[in-house]
Amino acid sequence: MEEIHRVAVLGCGTMGAGIAQVVAATGREVTIVDTDSERVEAGIRRIGAFLDAGVKRGKTTVEEREELMSRLTGAVSLASVRDAQIVVEAVSERMDVKRQVLAEISGVVAADSVIATNTSALPVTELATFVSFPERFAGLHFFNPAQLMQAVEVVRGLQTSAETATLLKDFVASLGKDAVVVRDRPGFLVNKLLMPYLNDVVQEYDDGLASAEDIDVAIKLGLGYRLGPLELLDLIGLDVHEHATSSAYAGTLDPAFAPPPLLQRMVAAGYLGNKNGRGFRSEDGVR
Repeated sequence: MEEIHRVAVLGCGTMGAGIAQVVAATGREVTIVDTDSERVEAGIRRIGAFLDAGVKRGKTTVEEREELMSRLTGAVSLASVRDAQIVVEAVSERMDVKRQVLAEISGVVAADSVIATNTSALPVTELATFVSFPERFAGLHFFNPAQLMQAVEVVRGLQTSAETATLLKDFVASLGKDAVVVRDRPGFLVNKLLMPYLNDVVQEYDDGLASAEDIDVAIKLGLGYRLGPLELLDLIGLDVHEHATSSAYAGTLDPAFAPPPLLQRMVAAGYLGNKNGRGFRSEDGVR
């Protein structure tokens, strides 16, 4: 693999900050870009807080924390990442937002710089149409939290070259993670299996099959899962799951992807899971 030294991450939310931390941990310089300085500072603080927790648990040292943080640079202008060899776009999961960002960044970086999207639901092939030289574009789907989850999906759009897919697979390996190369399909691989499962669980809960706690306990003990499905939904974010499964349903018209009515009602009422303390298993959750 070509030696990758300079990486840019677009978006300082939970996923963007996590990806930036993972890359910086390998000794690379990382520039994190967002729309304003407050969002950039919040993202960098999020990384610092994660590392502070690691120091308390003995997973890292104060010196290692400081070294990693020193490799992070915040910016509010895409022009600041002109020399990036790999750009990972991790802005909000909205086609209109990604369209604007991808079109702009592809005109800023070099023609041979690789651009990847961290989307979990939007079609990579369509997103590639917003990028000049779309053969250098692919999906790079990290899972939440990016710092801890081992798998990363490398998603090949129709335009993605074999060279780009190989470079990203090798890049993922250099991060100490395992790459799975998949085709561009609604939900890709993991979410194609996960979303119908979570939808079924929500419907069974709404039908009164069992309490939220009992459903999670049964799945964890019965199937050996680390998290129960309703705990997982609260962690992912109910709004995030609703958006992803709705996108998959729109692309396939497969009823398995149709968001359950309870999920839609909860999101409309502002029940988003752990991010605001209102979800299936949170203290202020659904009864």
